[in-house]
Parts: sequence; structure tokens; C-alpha cells
Amino acid sequence: MIDRRNALKLALGSAAMLAAPASRAQDAKPRTRIVFLGTKGGPRVGTGASNPANLVMVGDTPFVIDCGMGVSRQLVRAGVPIPSVKYIFISHHHSDHNLEYGNLFYNAWAAGLKTPIHSFGPKGIEAMTRAYWELNKFDVETRIEDEGRPDPRPLLIAKDIAGDGVVLKTPDVTVTAFRTPHPPIVDNFAYKFETPDGVIVFSSDTAYNPKLAEFAKGADVLVHECLYVPAVDRLVATTKNGATLEKHLLDSHTSTEDVGRIAAAAGMKMLVLSHFVPGDDPQVTDDDWTRDVKKNFSGKIVVAKDLMELRLPV
Repeated sequence: MIDRRNALKLALGSAAMLAAPASRAQDAKPRTRIVFLGTKGGPRVGTGASNPANLVMVGDTPFVIDCGMGVSRQLVRAGVPIPSVKYIFISHHHSDHNLEYGNLFYNAWAAGLKTPIHSFGPKGIEAMTRAYWELNKFDVETRIEDEGRPDPRPLLIAKDIAGDGVVLKTPDVTVTAFRTPHPPIVDNFAYKFETPDGVIVFSSDTAYNPKLAEFAKGADVLVHECLYVPAVDRLVATTKNGATLEKHLLDSHTSTEDVGRIAAAAGMKMLVLSHFVPGDDPQVTDDDWTRDVKKNFSGKIVVAKDLMELRLPV
């Protein structure tokens, strides 16, 4: 279960389900949920929101999307046993999305992992996996010999994504990748999860991209990154490389107003704002994040918080 002291759970469903007796509600419990493990964009680590990571649970199967610093701890805080992870998806090779990729697997192994984890990401994830094992060869081989642990290396099965299209199909879930621009990175993928309870799209980091709206059409939930321009102005004013950083942020992310345009064009039932840029400005309120979105989108908007849980269907 989610730690209720640190999480805000969204109990979404029909009024009938919400009013139903416990036994009936349990029988009708959806199989699919999203847990927002880390909602702060960027590589800086602080005491507030955790770095980018999301979780889709379909039944008892965890799908992890991105591995920013803290993802292992956030899974533990969400009540998800790390060795139960079956699939990892990396959207792009910025450090705030892949820095804990290898260590998430290692932590699963240290906690007793015995089954494979399949990972998918842009070109380079296979090489990154091999390099990780070289980096940790001494520790891994020492623990195999000294502690009698199984060799973890065959259990992490990485696959480079060549381009748009289906990257995983299980009996319950189909995952499709879609390349979207995040300058200067070209190999950067949004992901669509088709589940028994609905369709979820994660935008990845992305510049404003109307084609992403086409990719998201028909989905029930769009989880989209967002940039709040006034907070970026404050950030760059106190940064030595402010002008360069500002250009990068404005060129490679989507403003809150443009996020609303994407959600409206996609005809979304629900828009979830996450990967906040910047994600650690204490002056920014939920109203700030949603104000300009509402100029173009009149549907339901959720401002994600770390460990917030969203149940499908919405």
C-alpha cells in the first residue's frame, strides 16, 4: 500500500463503486494503477520531490518508466517489492532518467531477485548494461562467491529501441514507443501503455510537439511534462550559465500553455502534469501549473505529487 503520510491517493471511479460496500468494491477493483514515483524534472537532488520515475502496475506486474535518482527507495515507499519488477523503460539518456537504471536492478538482485527483468530504451541501453556489469564486476563476482548469490548478469535483458512501434506485447499489456523531440537529443521516446483498464501515454521530456497529440488520441490518461516560464526566469537569474540553460529549457520542454494545446488536440479524458520544470521552486503553486493549461484545455487536470496513485478506469 502507498504510505498515506507521504502520498496523496486519487480514488477515481464511478460513484457507484465509491459508495459500494467493501466486499463489492473489492470485487470491482481495477487491475491497473499509476504511481508517480518522482515528479521533479532535472538532475538536481534535493529534499523535496524525487527525480523522474513512474510506475504502472497491471495486476501484480510492475512496469517502471524512467529511473531517476531515488527510484528504488520510492518503490519501497510505495509498497512495491523491488524484486517484483518485470520491465523497465527508459525514455532517453539524460541522467535524471537513467542514472539509477543499473542500481535499480542491482537493488532488486540484493533483495532476492530470481526472475528476469527486461529493459527497453533508446540506442545505448544495451551498451550501458554491459558497461554497468564491467563497472561492478568485482562486487558482483565477490558476492556470488562469498554469499552464494546467483549471477545477476543474465537476468537483466536489455533491448535498444530502433524507432517508433510496439516494443513489448504481453497477454495483458501492449507498449508502443513514439519518438518525440527533446533537443539536442533525437532518440527520445514517449510510451503508450494499453492495459485491460485503459490507455496511458507518458510524454517523456519533449519540446512542443503536435504529433504527440496524434499519438495520444484515444488514450484515457496523458502524463505530460511541463515548464512554467516565470519560474524558469527566476532560476536562470541565479545561475552562472543562465543564458545557455534558459535556451536549453525553452527549446526542449513544453510550456504549460502548450501542454494544454496538446491535451485538447488529443481529446484527453484526463491530463496529469508531472516532470515539473523547474520542480523545486517553492513559490510555484498548483494553480500556477494549471492556470495556462486551462487556456486551451477544459478537461480534468491533475497535478502529480510523489507517490500519488491513480487508478484506472478514470
